[in-house]
Amino acid sequence: MRAILIIAGQEIRDGFRNRWIVALTGVLSVFALSLTLLGSAPTGNVGVSALLVSVVSLSSLSIFLLPLIGLMLSYDSIVGDIERGSMLLLLSYPLTRFQVLAGKFLGHISILSFATVIGYGLAGVVAMVQGAGADEQAVGAFMTMVGSSIVLGGAFLALGYLISAAVRERATAGGLAIGLWLLFVLIYDMALLALLVAEGEAIGQGLFQVLLLANPADAYRLFNLSDLDGVAALSGTVGMMAEAEFSLGSLVVAQLAWVVVPLALATVLFKRKDI
Repeated sequence: MRAILIIAGQEIRDGFRNRWIVALTGVLSVFALSLTLLGSAPTGNVGVSALLVSVVSLSSLSIFLLPLIGLMLSYDSIVGDIERGSMLLLLSYPLTRFQVLAGKFLGHISILSFATVIGYGLAGVVAMVQGAGADEQAVGAFMTMVGSSIVLGGAFLALGYLISAAVRERATAGGLAIGLWLLFVLIYDMALLALLVAEGEAIGQGLFQVLLLANPADAYRLFNLSDLDGVAALSGTVGMMAEAEFSLGSLVVAQLAWVVVPLALATVLFKRKDI
């Protein structure tokens, strides 16, 4: 465990030295505050909690930004270090490859968590001040959204490691990372909607639910925008997702599986990789 913490600490120090932490915190803070200030403007007229509106706005922001941030942090963590020669030096110490990968993940998820908590926390405080406080349900929904946003980022961190362990060149890893982001964030839902339109009743409810959970961004969206009635109403969670019925436990398991499974596969590939 000590070795994992040492590697995690090095990743965090590198994040400070390369201004990654400052940049990520600044980007998330600016976007989160902008969406909160713009989105909470009409809440006084419609009697909706400003914090609940922020949950909807920041959930949508998370789906676009956090997967990209996670992939940017991790896509070259293995193949990039191999190209630079630093991985060979690192493995000359009494470390296992699992410890190296686990340490990198712990360091990167710490960076992402810090940026998310600070950036979204500021937005939450502003929403509460503008809305003259918030009820218990709104506060719980906001805290759940922040926590699940970190899990979403962790899922794409793990996918980035999987890419990095599977390829031989850093440029290839970068291209695959962008392609993966486009697939899960932009293309997947459009393709699923097209499939529903084309096949209609031919797609059973069970298969439809599996297809939704096969995308970590959709699992995150369902968890945050469908569980609470107030949030679901604000987000317009209708259409294809309104027909899907999931238990809270199944959504939690799906999100965690998107972290654990790619990370395990990345560990297996890394152990077999020639350096």
